[in-house]
Amino acid sequence: MAANDTTPLIERRSIDYIPEAERHGRLLSQFTLWMGANLQITAIVTGALAVVLGGDVFWSLIGLLIGQLIGGGVMALHAAQGPKLGLPQMISSRVQFGVYGAAIPIVLVCLMYLGFTATGTVLSGQALGQLFGVSDSVGILIFASVIVLATVLGYRVIHFIGRVASVIGVIAFVYLFSRLMSQTDVGALLQIRHFSWSSFLLAVSLAASWQIAFGPYVADYSRYLPSQTSSMKTFFAAGAGSVIGAQVAMVLGVFAAAMSNGQFAGHEVAYIVGLSGTGATAALLYFSIAFGKVTISTLNSYGSFMCIATIISGFRGRLEVTRLQRLVFVLVIVGTATLIALLGQHSFLGAFKSFILFLLAFFTPWSAINLVDYYCITRERYDVPALADPNGRYGRWNLLGISVYVFGVLVQLPFISTKFYTGPLVAALGDVDISWIIGLVLPAALYYVCAKKWHGTVPDHLILPKEQGALPTTDGLAAQA
Repeated sequence: MAANDTTPLIERRSIDYIPEAERHGRLLSQFTLWMGANLQITAIVTGALAVVLGGDVFWSLIGLLIGQLIGGGVMALHAAQGPKLGLPQMISSRVQFGVYGAAIPIVLVCLMYLGFTATGTVLSGQALGQLFGVSDSVGILIFASVIVLATVLGYRVIHFIGRVASVIGVIAFVYLFSRLMSQTDVGALLQIRHFSWSSFLLAVSLAASWQIAFGPYVADYSRYLPSQTSSMKTFFAAGAGSVIGAQVAMVLGVFAAAMSNGQFAGHEVAYIVGLSGTGATAALLYFSIAFGKVTISTLNSYGSFMCIATIISGFRGRLEVTRLQRLVFVLVIVGTATLIALLGQHSFLGAFKSFILFLLAFFTPWSAINLVDYYCITRERYDVPALADPNGRYGRWNLLGISVYVFGVLVQLPFISTKFYTGPLVAALGDVDISWIIGLVLPAALYYVCAKKWHGTVPDHLILPKEQGALPTTDGLAAQA
């Protein structure tokens, strides 16, 4: 299952089906990719919020772990679809929403990942600015250039970066933990236990939402694995890497916030690096922070490219993605995210992050619908060529899937708690956002009941394109460089 020597460094495929002859990779790369994507500064900050917003160390750690396991399970179920279908994640939404209808959640996913890229670029710009002695704005531009290069090169380079990032991340986090343990009485912090349902559920929600956010593109990075790869092993490889990496980072954030005496919020990068002192060690930590963000920001940009190509292919019926077109797409995506980062690095960014977190409510029901359909209704029996035919098995618009999706979004609104919008029932729940629970459970149950009775025709088995190197050029998934 190792990569073929003939596999090009620059990815040739985009949104088309990956033929068996081009399948490669190992399950270990799934583990290292997602561990590297999570051992980064934003995960540290997310974990710290559990304490900054009122939780104690002991119950915050337990709540975060429970959230990781729940959200990581959802994320890993999406990852297991990659080897079986050989397609990017969001194309499979055409089964539940129709060839045209799938554009509805995909557009919102693009907006969300654009925002995540922008916020990550700000933190990375700060680290590179400190590392090279330049302004944060110059650091942002340097970081953006690296993201463009990695995204254009594609799948193999992204997995390589993930492996390197996981090694650098482990070394950096082991060192940071040793420094933190030497500077504080961890045992004393763990002895302070004031259980509060609101604080505990906040910690669960922070971790679960973090993991669920990977759902719309996690299969993009497992689709090259051989089709006979065990779904269970893919589930555990991707899920374990993501859960372990995120939990380690968030645990560091919890302890850092608890010992900071209010100095962590607003100075996250400087405070974390300050644990090591100054000089060469600090420079190496700034580098590790920036490199850690390369992985996740590249994933966001690559996923956005896949989503945009999917939308266009659905309406045009055919899309040939040349390397030049791919470069243009990526430049537009990263350029927009960089512009937002430059404009929002001082004041706008906090409000913008709240808006992005608000957008999570729009794809949690998508995740529920997609997983229930794949594992419980169609049971992996997709007609892959029909995913590109508006007149085929899945049609242009699937009113059942769209209706349940709209219900799933609306039913969350009373429970959302962000600076951008706060629902009317949030105060009664102790200001805890449980919208992600509502958005997963209710749409999943409703779709299961309705689809069991009114689902369309389901193939007797998984139907794949003929192994001729690509899908037929008459369908919307044809794409070659």
